[in-house]
Amino acid sequence: MALNTWLIYLLASIGLSLTPGPNSLLALTHGALYGARRTLFTIVGGVFGFSALIALAMFGLTALLQASASVLTVLKWVGGAYLVWLGIQLWRSPALHLEASERTARLGNAGLFRQGLLSALANPKVLLFYGAFLPQFIDPQRGLLLQFAIMAATFASVECLVEYLLARLAFRIRPWLAKGGKGFNRCCGGLFAVIGVALPLGR
Repeated sequence: MALNTWLIYLLASIGLSLTPGPNSLLALTHGALYGARRTLFTIVGGVFGFSALIALAMFGLTALLQASASVLTVLKWVGGAYLVWLGIQLWRSPALHLEASERTARLGNAGLFRQGLLSALANPKVLLFYGAFLPQFIDPQRGLLLQFAIMAATFASVECLVEYLLARLAFRIRPWLAKGGKGFNRCCGGLFAVIGVALPLGR
Protein backbone atom coordinates (compact mmCIF):
# COMPACT_ATOMS: atom_id res chain seq x y z
CA MET A 1 0.00 0.00 0.00
CA ALA A 2 1.05 3.59 -0.51
CA LEU A 3 2.19 5.10 2.79
CA ASN A 4 -0.28 7.99 2.70
CA THR A 5 -3.17 5.56 2.04
CA TRP A 6 -2.07 3.38 4.95
CA LEU A 7 -1.81 6.38 7.29
CA ILE A 8 -5.37 7.46 6.39
CA TYR A 9 -6.54 3.88 6.90
CA LEU A 10 -4.76 3.74 10.29
CA LEU A 11 -6.47 6.93 11.48
CA ALA A 12 -9.84 5.67 10.26
CA SER A 13 -9.29 2.33 12.00
CA ILE A 14 -8.50 4.07 15.30
CA GLY A 15 -11.65 6.16 15.03
CA LEU A 16 -13.79 3.16 14.14
CA SER A 17 -12.33 1.06 16.97
CA LEU A 18 -13.34 3.78 19.43
CA THR A 19 -16.94 3.59 18.19
CA PRO A 20 -19.23 1.77 20.66
CA GLY A 21 -19.94 -1.80 19.60
CA PRO A 22 -20.60 -5.24 21.11
CA ASN A 23 -16.92 -6.15 21.55
CA SER A 24 -15.84 -2.81 23.00
CA LEU A 25 -18.72 -2.99 25.48
CA LEU A 26 -17.74 -6.56 26.32
CA ALA A 27 -14.16 -5.45 26.94
CA LEU A 28 -15.42 -2.70 29.24
CA THR A 29 -17.67 -5.05 31.20
CA HIS A 30 -15.09 -7.81 31.52
CA GLY A 31 -12.43 -5.25 32.43
CA ALA A 32 -14.58 -4.11 35.34
CA LEU A 33 -15.34 -7.70 36.41
CA TYR A 34 -12.00 -9.46 35.91
CA GLY A 35 -9.33 -6.84 35.34
CA ALA A 36 -7.38 -6.03 32.20
CA ARG A 37 -5.12 -9.12 32.19
CA ARG A 38 -7.94 -11.69 32.12
CA THR A 39 -9.91 -9.56 29.67
CA LEU A 40 -7.11 -10.20 27.17
CA PHE A 41 -8.79 -13.58 26.55
CA THR A 42 -11.98 -11.74 25.57
CA ILE A 43 -10.04 -9.35 23.36
CA VAL A 44 -8.07 -12.08 21.56
CA GLY A 45 -11.32 -13.98 20.91
CA GLY A 46 -12.83 -10.85 19.37
CA VAL A 47 -9.74 -10.25 17.21
CA PHE A 48 -9.98 -13.83 15.88
CA GLY A 49 -13.62 -13.22 15.02
CA PHE A 50 -12.92 -9.89 13.32
CA SER A 51 -10.06 -11.43 11.35
CA ALA A 52 -12.36 -14.18 10.06
CA LEU A 53 -14.95 -11.61 8.95
CA ILE A 54 -12.29 -9.45 7.29
CA ALA A 55 -11.05 -12.53 5.41
CA LEU A 56 -14.59 -13.28 4.18
CA ALA A 57 -15.01 -9.69 3.02
CA MET A 58 -11.63 -9.81 1.28
CA PHE A 59 -12.43 -13.00 -0.62
CA GLY A 60 -15.70 -11.55 -1.82
CA LEU A 61 -14.08 -8.28 -2.88
CA THR A 62 -11.25 -10.10 -4.66
CA ALA A 63 -13.74 -12.14 -6.70
CA LEU A 64 -15.66 -9.01 -7.69
CA LEU A 65 -12.52 -7.06 -8.64
CA GLN A 66 -11.20 -9.93 -10.73
CA ALA A 67 -14.48 -9.96 -12.63
CA SER A 68 -14.33 -6.25 -13.40
CA ALA A 69 -12.00 -3.47 -12.24
CA SER A 70 -14.79 -0.90 -12.67
CA VAL A 71 -16.72 -2.64 -9.89
CA LEU A 72 -14.38 -0.94 -7.39
CA THR A 73 -15.84 2.49 -8.17
CA VAL A 74 -19.37 1.21 -7.59
CA LEU A 75 -18.30 -0.51 -4.36
CA LYS A 76 -16.76 2.71 -3.07
CA TRP A 77 -19.93 4.74 -3.63
CA VAL A 78 -22.27 2.06 -2.30
CA GLY A 79 -19.97 1.50 0.67
CA GLY A 80 -19.75 5.24 1.29
CA ALA A 81 -23.55 5.51 1.33
CA TYR A 82 -23.72 2.62 3.81
CA LEU A 83 -21.19 4.29 6.11
CA VAL A 84 -23.20 7.52 6.03
CA TRP A 85 -26.34 5.54 6.94
CA LEU A 86 -24.50 3.90 9.84
CA GLY A 87 -23.35 7.31 11.00
CA ILE A 88 -26.93 8.61 11.05
CA GLN A 89 -28.08 5.56 13.04
CA LEU A 90 -25.28 5.98 15.57
CA TRP A 91 -25.98 9.73 15.86
CA ARG A 92 -29.57 8.97 16.83
CA SER A 93 -28.77 6.09 19.22
CA PRO A 94 -29.16 6.62 23.01
CA ALA A 95 -26.34 6.62 25.55
CA LEU A 96 -25.03 3.24 26.63
CA HIS A 97 -25.70 1.79 30.07
CA LEU A 98 -23.49 -1.12 31.03
CA GLU A 99 -24.73 -3.64 33.54
CA ALA A 100 -22.64 -6.54 34.82
CA SER A 101 -24.53 -9.72 35.61
CA GLU A 102 -23.62 -12.47 38.05
CA ARG A 103 -23.71 -14.96 35.21
CA THR A 104 -20.76 -13.35 33.41
CA ALA A 105 -18.76 -13.19 36.66
CA ARG A 106 -18.37 -17.00 36.69
CA LEU A 107 -16.68 -17.30 33.29
CA GLY A 108 -13.29 -18.96 33.00
CA ASN A 109 -10.56 -17.96 30.54
CA ALA A 110 -11.99 -20.22 27.81
CA GLY A 111 -15.43 -18.71 28.41
CA LEU A 112 -14.02 -15.19 28.07
CA PHE A 113 -12.35 -16.12 24.78
CA ARG A 114 -15.55 -17.75 23.52
CA GLN A 115 -17.68 -14.71 24.38
CA GLY A 116 -15.28 -12.38 22.57
CA LEU A 117 -15.21 -14.65 19.51
CA LEU A 118 -18.98 -15.12 19.33
CA SER A 119 -19.65 -11.44 19.96
CA ALA A 120 -17.65 -10.61 16.83
CA LEU A 121 -19.02 -13.43 14.65
CA ALA A 122 -22.66 -13.12 15.71
CA ASN A 123 -23.14 -9.64 14.27
CA PRO A 124 -23.85 -9.88 10.50
CA LYS A 125 -23.63 -6.10 10.25
CA VAL A 126 -19.86 -6.35 10.83
CA LEU A 127 -19.41 -8.26 7.57
CA LEU A 128 -21.42 -5.63 5.70
CA PHE A 129 -19.37 -2.92 7.36
CA TYR A 130 -16.04 -4.39 6.25
CA GLY A 131 -17.46 -4.83 2.77
CA ALA A 132 -18.20 -1.09 2.75
CA PHE A 133 -15.05 0.10 4.54
CA LEU A 134 -12.23 -1.85 2.87
CA PRO A 135 -12.92 -0.86 -0.78
CA GLN A 136 -12.30 2.79 0.10
CA PHE A 137 -8.57 2.04 0.46
CA ILE A 138 -7.96 -0.53 -2.29
CA ASP A 139 -5.55 0.33 -5.10
CA PRO A 140 -6.39 -2.03 -8.01
CA GLN A 141 -2.95 -1.37 -9.53
CA ARG A 142 -1.21 -3.05 -6.59
CA GLY A 143 -1.31 -6.60 -5.26
CA LEU A 144 -4.70 -7.20 -3.64
CA LEU A 145 -3.55 -9.99 -1.29
CA LEU A 146 -0.79 -7.92 0.28
CA GLN A 147 -3.09 -4.89 0.64
CA PHE A 148 -5.72 -7.02 2.36
CA ALA A 149 -3.13 -8.59 4.68
CA ILE A 150 -1.84 -5.16 5.69
CA MET A 151 -5.35 -3.82 6.30
CA ALA A 152 -6.39 -6.88 8.31
CA ALA A 153 -3.24 -6.80 10.48
CA THR A 154 -3.56 -3.05 11.03
CA PHE A 155 -7.21 -3.18 12.07
CA ALA A 156 -6.69 -6.23 14.32
CA SER A 157 -3.75 -4.53 16.08
CA VAL A 158 -5.65 -1.28 16.58
CA GLU A 159 -8.77 -3.07 17.81
CA CYS A 160 -6.74 -5.15 20.28
CA LEU A 161 -4.97 -2.08 21.68
CA VAL A 162 -8.14 0.01 21.97
CA GLU A 163 -10.09 -2.77 23.69
CA TYR A 164 -7.23 -3.38 26.13
CA LEU A 165 -7.15 0.32 27.03
CA LEU A 166 -10.93 0.23 27.52
CA ALA A 167 -10.53 -2.76 29.85
CA ARG A 168 -7.87 -0.97 31.89
CA LEU A 169 -10.00 2.18 32.18
CA ALA A 170 -13.30 0.34 32.67
CA PHE A 171 -14.21 1.80 36.06
CA ARG A 172 -13.58 5.35 34.85
CA ILE A 173 -15.23 5.02 31.43
CA ARG A 174 -18.46 3.24 32.41
CA PRO A 175 -19.94 6.14 34.45
CA TRP A 176 -18.81 8.61 31.79
CA LEU A 177 -20.57 6.65 29.02
CA ALA A 178 -23.81 6.76 30.99
CA LYS A 179 -23.59 10.56 31.37
CA GLY A 180 -21.89 11.72 28.18
CA GLY A 181 -22.48 8.75 25.91
CA LYS A 182 -25.01 10.56 23.73
CA GLY A 183 -22.46 13.16 22.72
CA PHE A 184 -19.86 10.45 22.15
CA ASN A 185 -22.26 8.58 19.88
CA ARG A 186 -22.80 11.75 17.87
CA CYS A 187 -19.05 12.28 17.47
CA CYS A 188 -18.61 8.69 16.24
CA GLY A 189 -21.67 8.97 13.99
CA GLY A 190 -20.25 12.14 12.49
CA LEU A 191 -16.96 10.32 11.89
CA PHE A 192 -18.76 7.56 9.98
CA ALA A 193 -20.59 10.12 7.84
CA VAL A 194 -17.40 12.05 7.05
CA ILE A 195 -15.58 8.86 6.04
CA GLY A 196 -18.53 7.76 3.92
CA VAL A 197 -18.59 11.06 1.99
CA ALA A 198 -14.90 11.99 1.85
CA LEU A 199 -13.24 8.73 0.81
CA PRO A 200 -15.19 8.02 -2.41
CA LEU A 201 -14.70 11.67 -3.46
CA GLY A 202 -11.01 11.69 -2.63
CA ARG A 203 -9.97 8.65 -4.69
